[in-house]
Amino acid sequence: MNTAATSLPERSAAEAADLVLTRDETAPGVLVRRIRQRRQMYVGQIASYSLGAFVLLLYAHDGTIRINVPSLFWIGGVTIIGVFVVMSEAGVGDRHNDHYLTVFQISAHMALQFIFLVSVPTIGIAFISVLFLIFAFGTLRMTSVQAMLTWALATLALAAVFLASDLPIGMPVATRLQRTASMLCFVLVIGQCAFLGLFGATLRKILYRRSIELKAAYQRIEELAELDELTGSYNRRCIMRLLDAEIEKSRQAGAPCAIALIDLDWFKRINDAHGHPVGDEVLRTFAITIFANIRPDDRFGRYGGEEFLLLLPGTASEAASRMVDRLRSIVAELDWSAFSPRMSVTISAGVVTLRDNDTADTFLARADSALYSAKAQGRNRIAIS
Repeated sequence: MNTAATSLPERSAAEAADLVLTRDETAPGVLVRRIRQRRQMYVGQIASYSLGAFVLLLYAHDGTIRINVPSLFWIGGVTIIGVFVVMSEAGVGDRHNDHYLTVFQISAHMALQFIFLVSVPTIGIAFISVLFLIFAFGTLRMTSVQAMLTWALATLALAAVFLASDLPIGMPVATRLQRTASMLCFVLVIGQCAFLGLFGATLRKILYRRSIELKAAYQRIEELAELDELTGSYNRRCIMRLLDAEIEKSRQAGAPCAIALIDLDWFKRINDAHGHPVGDEVLRTFAITIFANIRPDDRFGRYGGEEFLLLLPGTASEAASRMVDRLRSIVAELDWSAFSPRMSVTISAGVVTLRDNDTADTFLARADSALYSAKAQGRNRIAIS
């Protein structure tokens, strides 16, 4: 005649899912949700004991049990709940992994049922049936070790009642009122078990939905970890990994591969003359322009500072040269005056194709040498090596 369920299964399940999926269990928001969830549970327990006491009142009215049994049962249950409420509000449970103190709660409620089972054996089946409800709640919270422990305690208690005593344990159905009360015992237990089943099903659905959301979030985090925060292009670590992969892919397929190391001309002067915020906008605009004018299979990343690396898989030397020179012309012809009157931005690039004996380091070294040559020739041009 007692359950730890609350009257709000969907909301409680959602909060339980939040707690399961939250990393920092000491965060203030998590602790507040835990307290709210426990309060709902305790309100549900009080309601359950009240319904149980009402059924006992029917038995008492029929004369099956003493008139003081319902009130003693209700007071006993509320006392147990009150102890755990005080512990909850004091934060005792939050110091443990199982902040519900499930084993202690289940043990206390089982002990109360066994006390009344022994005291009022004539309606003992009513108290025994509640054990199923108590364990139904426990399965939502307990670990396998806790389940085995509480099951062992219940087994010992049942053995003592059934094997070590001759108590006349029964469920009276002699009168219409007794049959009504007995029916209500099972109706309440079945209803509350169904409620707990609904809670568990809702929790599973919410956890499944949250797992999908987490998967999408982790995927987004992985994407962000590969991107340069300022320009949205690949960061150095990612573009270098992609370069290694393209070199390997090119050699396995016997296909050409080209790269271009691109540098914004006189970028330091732009920062000095117009400030770093304008310089950042120039870098962003440049990156957006490149993205809009490269092929889907090309890869573009920030190599460092104002230097960028463009991977051109399956591209021979002449085609790579034409592609990069087209990008150079597009950047030079952009209207940069929106950032500052008479501002112009140009790029220089070193373009190289993969050789048989190239490693990533030698490949980049040749591109860097070609870039240096383009700058030495006056900038706003490309050089091929």
